[in-house]
Amino acid sequence: MIDKTSEDIRAVISQIHDGATVMTSGFGVAGKPFELIDALVQHGAKDLTIVSNNAGNAEYGLAALLKAGQVRKIICSYPRQADSYVFDELYRANKIELELVPQGTLVCRIEAAAMGLGAVFTPTGYGTLLAEGKETREIDGKHYVLEYPIKADFALVRAYQGDRWGNLTYRKAGRNFGPIMAAAAKCTIAQVQEVVALGDLNPEHIVTPGIFVQHVVETGVPHYDF
Repeated sequence: MIDKTSEDIRAVISQIHDGATVMTSGFGVAGKPFELIDALVQHGAKDLTIVSNNAGNAEYGLAALLKAGQVRKIICSYPRQADSYVFDELYRANKIELELVPQGTLVCRIEAAAMGLGAVFTPTGYGTLLAEGKETREIDGKHYVLEYPIKADFALVRAYQGDRWGNLTYRKAGRNFGPIMAAAAKCTIAQVQEVVALGDLNPEHIVTPGIFVQHVVETGVPHYDF
């Protein structure tokens, strides 16, 4: 019997090893897997490469992971905002590496990994600092930059409901990067508000099929419910 659910969040997170590349869903704080990230902080894995839309807020969630000194590099689109002072301090002190990727390009590169593509050409960034050192090509009179897939060892995603097969549904804006990150990682760990019985999820509402999910942890209503 296939049962991907687990009650022990720490045991599931303990798989994440030093030096791993970890994707975390979330558009800002919406859809961010806070409980999974808190467990990762407690686990203590270090030298991590984090793939995320932003670089954390205040001192919770991803910012707490950065503050604990567990992140070597972050790949994101929005590293700076009003409450991103943890990242700011680390970056100015040369204690963290940043790879800045335009949001649309970030999505395309993650999707390329999910689909098994070798690379993608995008017009975004052509003629700017972001294209320096990268291959460019003119196609049908338009200039493009070659970008490579972003793969991950682990994806930490937050969904709304899941079943024991790992099928996931999302709630409103909480969906964001979760589905593509789940498909681009070797191991996907999903926190859900509720685990439902097999067959209770409307097949038309399942966004992430269980084939892309290895672990489901029921966390109830998130501590940070945005």
